[in-house]
Amino acid sequence: MFKGVALSVLASVTFGVLYFYTQFLKPLDSEQTFAWRMLATLPFLTLFMWWSGDLKHITEIFKRIFKEPWMLPWLIFSSLLCTTQLWLFLWGPINGRGLEVSLGYFLLPLVMVLVGCVLYKEKLSRWQIAAVTFAVIGVGHELWRIGGIAWETVYVALAYPLYFFMRRVLKTDHLGGFWWDLFLILPVAFYLGFVHSDSLVLMQYYPHLIWAVIGLGLFSALGLGSYILASRYLPFVIFGLLSYLEPVLLAFASIMLGERVEAAEWLTYIPIWLAVLLLVIEGCLHIMKQKRSSRMLTQNIENVSNRLDRE
Repeated sequence: MFKGVALSVLASVTFGVLYFYTQFLKPLDSEQTFAWRMLATLPFLTLFMWWSGDLKHITEIFKRIFKEPWMLPWLIFSSLLCTTQLWLFLWGPINGRGLEVSLGYFLLPLVMVLVGCVLYKEKLSRWQIAAVTFAVIGVGHELWRIGGIAWETVYVALAYPLYFFMRRVLKTDHLGGFWWDLFLILPVAFYLGFVHSDSLVLMQYYPHLIWAVIGLGLFSALGLGSYILASRYLPFVIFGLLSYLEPVLLAFASIMLGERVEAAEWLTYIPIWLAVLLLVIEGCLHIMKQKRSSRMLTQNIENVSNRLDRE
């Protein structure tokens, strides 16, 4: 569990950095940025998988495609669900829709918790119930405030749970499955990067873009790889609730990029931050409890050993 929590936190922090990182990719537009993100992420992800020993999962899926041809259309659908989310993640801050996208990430954990409780029969602790309550208040206030819900928000909130659920059903919920998600979208990335745009010309005029794209691939591989691994190690409910750290960081990044939080919006963000705080407190208490249990176990073993020595 601790490994999954650490990976989830690492992914959220990396995504927060990436949201702000888009400013270094100007004057690339959102489609060009998406294309180069896919092209740059796959090599770094492959290196990451070589280091972690997960390369075998790529060939396992390749063999499954030949044995079970029906898998290929579902893998393509999985790739579209994943990569359109990655496109939207970059499109939002570049086009001044960062807060709408971040609201989708506020709503996403609630949907993940619902999926975990309904489909996987996972139980919530008291701390988690309190966190969900605060989250519902915050998200509910925002929906009431704006009188509706933006399409960016809906897509983020619904497509990701479907994506993770389908990966578990297909048994591709590992880095190999994610590698195939990126690999299958490469034709689109090549088209957007080399045919549909003048991004190579822009790189000649703005040499910093070359380093920015390399950094984009490195950060993306680190964040997305950690996120995928966390989804494998954690129950659906815990994975969903920990995802609340990401929208908090995305909101801060959007503010740093010039978007403003109006006075009426604070009733959205404050309950969300309280929900994250409750999860942090629960995590700290859980770690302290584990340490106490470990110390007690060590003491018991020492006591038994001493009695045996005396006897």
